[in-house]
Amino acid sequence: MKRIAVINRKKCRPDKCDQPCIRFCPRVRSGDNECVVLDRGKIAIAEGLCVGCGICAKKCPFKAITIINLATEPKNMVHQYGKNAFRLYGLPAPEKGKVIGLLGANGTGKTTALKILSGQEIPNLGKYNEKPLWDNVIEAYRSTSLQNYLKELSEGKVKTIYKPQQVDAIPRVFKGTVRALIKDERKALADVAKKLDIANILDRELKGLSGGELQRVAIAAAVCRKADVYYIDEPSSFLDVHQRLAAARVLRELAKNAAVIVVEHDLATLDFLADHVHIVYGSPGVYGVVSNTYATRRGINSYLDGMIVEENVRFRDHALEFRTGEQLFRSKTVSVEYSDMDAEAGKFKLTADAGNFFEGEVIGVFGANALGKTTFARVLAGEMKAKKGKLESKITVSYKPQYIKTTFVGSVSDLLSESCYKFGTNEFKIEIAAPLGLDRLMDENVADMSGGELQRVAVAICLAQDAELYLLDEPSAYLDVEERLNLAKVIRNFSESGEKTCLVIDHDIMLLNYIADRAVVFLGEPAKKGHAHAPAALRDSMNIFLKELDVTFRRDPDTKRPRANKPGSQMDSEQKGKGAYYI
Repeated sequence: MKRIAVINRKKCRPDKCDQPCIRFCPRVRSGDNECVVLDRGKIAIAEGLCVGCGICAKKCPFKAITIINLATEPKNMVHQYGKNAFRLYGLPAPEKGKVIGLLGANGTGKTTALKILSGQEIPNLGKYNEKPLWDNVIEAYRSTSLQNYLKELSEGKVKTIYKPQQVDAIPRVFKGTVRALIKDERKALADVAKKLDIANILDRELKGLSGGELQRVAIAAAVCRKADVYYIDEPSSFLDVHQRLAAARVLRELAKNAAVIVVEHDLATLDFLADHVHIVYGSPGVYGVVSNTYATRRGINSYLDGMIVEENVRFRDHALEFRTGEQLFRSKTVSVEYSDMDAEAGKFKLTADAGNFFEGEVIGVFGANALGKTTFARVLAGEMKAKKGKLESKITVSYKPQYIKTTFVGSVSDLLSESCYKFGTNEFKIEIAAPLGLDRLMDENVADMSGGELQRVAVAICLAQDAELYLLDEPSAYLDVEERLNLAKVIRNFSESGEKTCLVIDHDIMLLNYIADRAVVFLGEPAKKGHAHAPAALRDSMNIFLKELDVTFRRDPDTKRPRANKPGSQMDSEQKGKGAYYI
């Protein structure tokens, strides 16, 4: 039995408690004082002495300790950040002419793997007290497909490009225009700019760009460079469906003469983009394991199932299942009704057909960026007035905005208690906080939270208000696949059990497929004019939307998840011939 003990150094505050991890440890109480010790002001656990009882983790008032019991330790430890710190096992292998996808939960080491393979970090093979050396790494990978790659990487013979995850940080590290940022070593900027629709912003300052524009600029900056291997971390964040597919096509074109490895949480985009997939599993923030490579469909389905049959590994005790809109219940009591509306935001004009929402239903909202989805939400929320049209009756609205910014000083618990009408109730704890994984975040400082953590807190605050309509703008941003499905279940259960109306704006087709009863489609010219159709059946709305994109989706027979058909494939041609863009 292998014990893995990880201590979150930010949370561990032995000067603020009576150190119950030491006092209640069975080994310490029996006289073995080296199992859990106070080392230079911080708690340290000797994994070789630990019996894996988990008492220290349960007793820790700050939830800073995690104890994992494994039947056997995974093979090929690649990197460990320190004593009682995160460790990664295994690495994916780049393959020229292929796009390799990495699929796994946040915090399981995908970004660490990319940084190692791109040469930003030398792996220590678990010997965190020694200086890492490339010679040791190359020897450890002798007789594997990675040996030559790592050797050439260490000698500078392999050129790599890394597109970072946090594109919103780009303006803080580079001052200037988009054109100045992009080094057009492949003489491909004109073509790439056209495909990614950034030709009209090349001379704009980076500091004035939106999240979606920064993402497309970051992708362009990466693919216009000359390299042997391209590492692309979460290319779909902030992008609408059309932009995600456009970026996927650019990356597939890039892979004809290079190797591309992509981290992606949008399963529809990953399915469309990748030739093969590595599953990255483990315990977030504790350890991660990179699986063998699998065909894309097989890899995604194994991840959803929670078991890799070929490796005899079960990494989750339940499967992630999809439901279709036809399976969901909707009442016939109208909760919100609005007339034909016109609204303006600067030079942008929005028109909306009259419609209504029912109690206990979830309305999905989708369309390209800059077509007025957020403007529509702001009109419904009362944040801005329409030039024409109105809600038929005044309603109370709870609104989670697209971009989450907070200057709150204090813990998550402090923020929730101050912001949530239902904070502290069993309903909040059981139906919202627990499934969103907020119980382990309560003592975290809001200012130190990641994008995904802040997103989950913002969703909880929105749902914990006393309102008649709940508007959630892009709630899946920064969340991994499992977190997205947990989010969908929370919203779905919240809507049904409380007979509440929820409006969810998002670009993840699988999330909308799971969550929505009906949908509102936005069409038009981005940044100029947009038109919102009246709420309609999910299938009908998806067909209208996907026809505009010239993309077809079928349903996987095993998992029931929507899958994008390869352009020009037999299935793609058959569905287009029938006008069935979404099955």
